[in-house]
Amino acid sequence: MSSLSLAVRDSSTMLRRNLLHMRRYPSLTLNLLLTPVMLLLLFVYIFGDTMSAGIGGGDGDRSQYLAYLVPGVLMLTIGGTTIGSAVSVSMDMTEGIIARFRTMAIHRGSVLIGHVVGSVLQCVMSVILVGAVAVAIGFRTTDATVLEWILAVGLLTLVSLALTWIAVGMGLSSPNVEAASNNAMPLMILPLLSSAFVPVDAMPGWFQPVAEYQPFTPAIETLRGLLLGSEIGNDGWLAVAWCVGLAVLGYVWSKSLFNRDPK
Repeated sequence: MSSLSLAVRDSSTMLRRNLLHMRRYPSLTLNLLLTPVMLLLLFVYIFGDTMSAGIGGGDGDRSQYLAYLVPGVLMLTIGGTTIGSAVSVSMDMTEGIIARFRTMAIHRGSVLIGHVVGSVLQCVMSVILVGAVAVAIGFRTTDATVLEWILAVGLLTLVSLALTWIAVGMGLSSPNVEAASNNAMPLMILPLLSSAFVPVDAMPGWFQPVAEYQPFTPAIETLRGLLLGSEIGNDGWLAVAWCVGLAVLGYVWSKSLFNRDPK
């Protein structure tokens, strides 16, 4: 078999292994899904009328804020789901299975590829579930064209890939599972500090740079524009640039950590 065929075969095996782990231990995924769903319901049903009035200039209703909120919650869902990737990689590193894999005749990169592809699939499924909840409580995207839907799905997948590589690096660099979970928390905190819940212009002046100059705000504004027909401007290019940069950084970092000699 060629080197490429071996890499594909071994990566497929590792992907099946990770999917089986997700199926056998669904509690981690459910716990990570609970936060975005609860935030969605909380902000829509408790703060929805007030937030809609503020964003809509005093004449809003809950449905207007729901439309504004959903793109940000979908990005928050991805950030939360990738925390599970950091935990899963850290478990493999600390429980000795990676040391066993190193002694076997398998493609070296297949272990990480299996984790990454499995995590991206998990992110997509999580987004679908949270999106279904949003639709159930009234979210609609009647203005989005087929092309805009395709671009929206592509953006969500690209964000999932970029954040997963960063999460894998965090898992590899952590001494234990608890540290991996804590180190990956910024992936869930940063969406809370973005334009997910309120526009950047409505934030205090000293805080606006924190919300504006980070990867989640342009990604959220791009997704919002694709789904709701609002202005995207330069946010689309910024979102893609952030995703590509983080994916490359995470890949190089993860590969370096994985290939170093075990202590």
